[in-house]
Amino acid sequence: MRYPVAIEPGTDAEAFGVVVPDLPGCFSAGDTMDEALTNAEEAITAWIEAALDAGQSIPQPSGIDALRKANKAYKAWIWALVKLDPAVLDDTLERVNISLPRRVLYRLDTQAKAAGETRSGFIARMALEH
Repeated sequence: MRYPVAIEPGTDAEAFGVVVPDLPGCFSAGDTMDEALTNAEEAITAWIEAALDAGQSIPQPSGIDALRKANKAYKAWIWALVKLDPAVLDDTLERVNISLPRRVLYRLDTQAKAAGETRSGFIARMALEH
């Protein structure tokens, strides 16, 4: 999946600004064009993870031409596409094998039981909360 981004050209004194029009409030910057695009990828990933955690739907990417016509404020800006790792959107369950010291496993199981959760559910929730 590729999201279009609008890039405000930088100068020697100002960073390149990046806005992701399809994801309200998603923006980043960088001192170079490469850094700005790398930071935009991180911002898009963080925005989508937060939206998924909140149970919100993820907007599909628009076409650059449609965004250019709809957003006159970005007329002089540069447009690019930022590729998103599909794993960010994938909630497919996957079995994993981990090794933990018994004392850690005991603590984990005790906390999961107290929370009324399975071991897997408890681990997943803790990972998402932190």
